Amino acid sequence: MTDAQTSSEQALTDRGSNRSQRPSSQAFRAFIADGWGPRPDGLPERSPAADFAAARRDAVGRLFPGERLVVPAGQLVTRNNDNDYRFRPHSAFAHLTGLGTDQEPDAVLVLHPLDAAAEGPTHEAVLYFRPRAGRDTEEFYADSRYGELWVGVRPSLEEVAAQTGLRTEHIDALADALAKDAGQVQLRVVPSSDAAVEAQVAAVREQAGLAASAAEADAGLAEALSELRLRKDDYEIGQMREAVAATARGFEDIVRNLPRAIEHPRGERVIEGVFGARAREEGNGLGYETIAAAGNHANTLHWINNDGQVRPGQLVLVDAGVEVDSLYTADVTRTLPVDGVFTEPQRRVYLAVLEAADASFARAGQPGVKFRDLHAEAMEVLATRLAEWGMLPGTAEESLAPEGQYHRRWMVHGTSHHLGLDVHDCALARREMYLDAELQPGMVFTIEPGLYFREDDLKVPEELRGIAVRIEDDILVREDGSVENLSAALPRTPEEIEAWMAGLRG
Repeated sequence: MTDAQTSSEQALTDRGSNRSQRPSSQAFRAFIADGWGPRPDGLPERSPAADFAAARRDAVGRLFPGERLVVPAGQLVTRNNDNDYRFRPHSAFAHLTGLGTDQEPDAVLVLHPLDAAAEGPTHEAVLYFRPRAGRDTEEFYADSRYGELWVGVRPSLEEVAAQTGLRTEHIDALADALAKDAGQVQLRVVPSSDAAVEAQVAAVREQAGLAASAAEADAGLAEALSELRLRKDDYEIGQMREAVAATARGFEDIVRNLPRAIEHPRGERVIEGVFGARAREEGNGLGYETIAAAGNHANTLHWINNDGQVRPGQLVLVDAGVEVDSLYTADVTRTLPVDGVFTEPQRRVYLAVLEAADASFARAGQPGVKFRDLHAEAMEVLATRLAEWGMLPGTAEESLAPEGQYHRRWMVHGTSHHLGLDVHDCALARREMYLDAELQPGMVFTIEPGLYFREDDLKVPEELRGIAVRIEDDILVREDGSVENLSAALPRTPEEIEAWMAGLRG
């Protein structure tokens, strides 16, 4: 190969622009920057979430006085070439700013420490982000990731400040802000949130000689932010009510479309698509990948392929939740008879699971109950029923003992998890704050027992093989300690389900 051939080759990193026919003349740049109408006057209203987010920031600030806390929204993630996945900010960022939907890629919330000796707030919160570029810039017309002509009008610093109540700065000011008082101020960043920001923080720490304790410091921040979400405020509870209501409407859509699902070779996809349409029409989208599992597919706990047929005589287990624009999600499961009527074996299994769910719910409303007790209550019921059906090698009591647990063959998951911005919310909380904690007002969690009898499980009576049932509801602990089933509008008993389905299908 000659030197001339080598010099004419295009670098691999430059080939992404090969299909571009972007004008580059100065005349074009002047022309495209001119002749636009004025921007709309005024600023957006303050978000209903803003005051609640401020209180959350104050709470976490009190846990880390004198320290600088860095909470990135995260970056856009490339799907392929110059196409990105739809952006969803990190849940900790959304919780502390009140921003949801696709706001704001590359943004970083920083809580800067104030004088520890002074009374009042412990930190000043500043939001660093990339505001819209001027119409006289190349970004305006040429940047497919951030440009206004490509992705729409981005907000200004003033607009986001009005919306959130936060002081806002250009993202270009972040590096200097992180380096301020380096060596004198502990620096924490939410781990696994934004690699570029974490690299900036690491560089500051290295220069200041603070790198040794970095991982422990960051893990402590992530843990605190997760535990901060264990109890929901009034705004969060309202958002979760909206998510559950939209989810209930999605389940109604599913029932109405079951005849179409039966006719389709991939009827599970029909169910998935119908619910997904509702989630996008009424919210930001799905809170998690929908499980639409007909027949034996429902015995795969996280069945999201959804490529199977839906046949009369089967049960279809649908586990789905709408995520509203604020990013709070519901998480509801209903197990439905495809043709609207339970068979006797299906009803037998369903009633056992319903009894377990009701027992767990009743336990949740008792004083001093711990989160782990909800699971134990459901397991007592299921073990008893399985023993009655002759499926255990001994008694229910023997199975419930730690050295037994035979009943868990048919119920391998937990009965409850916290719910909120994440479908499995508060996942980094300490055991003593989660499993071993007493239920407190503002907690929102699921109750979701199930029984799963695979077709190839020879320890299951033949008439029950291939049946799977899960019933999942979203539960709120009220201020007086009582509990509310947020998803109770969706029928739960076999009789209610059959009547509901008949009414929706006319």
